[in-house]
Amino acid sequence: MADLEIIAIHDIGEVRPGDDLAELIAAAEDAELRDGDCLVITQKVVSKAEGRLVDIDPDDPLSHKPLVEQESVRILRRRGELIISQTEHGFVCANAGIDLSNVERGQAALLPVDSDRSARGIRDRLRARHGVDVAIIISDTFGRPWRRGVTDVAIGCAGIQAVADLRGTTDALGRELLVTEVAVVDEIASAADLVMGKAKGVAVAIVRGLEPTWFGRGSVVDEIVRDPADDLFR
Repeated sequence: MADLEIIAIHDIGEVRPGDDLAELIAAAEDAELRDGDCLVITQKVVSKAEGRLVDIDPDDPLSHKPLVEQESVRILRRRGELIISQTEHGFVCANAGIDLSNVERGQAALLPVDSDRSARGIRDRLRARHGVDVAIIISDTFGRPWRRGVTDVAIGCAGIQAVADLRGTTDALGRELLVTEVAVVDEIASAADLVMGKAKGVAVAIVRGLEPTWFGRGSVVDEIVRDPADDLFR
């Protein structure tokens, strides 16, 4: 794989319910898309475009908590105001992924109903209307067990494998890899966040120069979410 290039798209503008994200991205002045590019799009603008916004009491800092219960299929841990829960998608995250940042005061943003489907829709529209074949990753900020700090991960993808299975290949010293599977969409999402971030107002980035063999059908829910039967901690 050659060097990677990560390009922030700055002029998407404020996204509102009903907006066509594919058209907003294609119309951006600094979005010169090429076949083989991968677009990383933050969950927040996808949720906004899909109308996944809920009114809450702006004067009550805990008014979104009933939404957390509503959007959770299982509560794993509680500590003070923090809830770690499992969503219908299978994601284990804080407060069911409900976010109050970068939305109007008095609103909360819920996760998309099906982020893989959202990614496929954006990819299909870009290909059909603008003739460009790109992969799509929808990213969100997650914490991680046993490690401080947050990072962006993929919660949906299209046109790219979620996991690169390296089992049966060899390492640099010729040893066979027996268990190595790389969550490439998480790595791409995290890399793209370096030019995005909550405070920069950048909701979309182009990642260029990815390994061509990674492109193809992919699904975060099907490939990355671990089956509870294989999980040592649930």
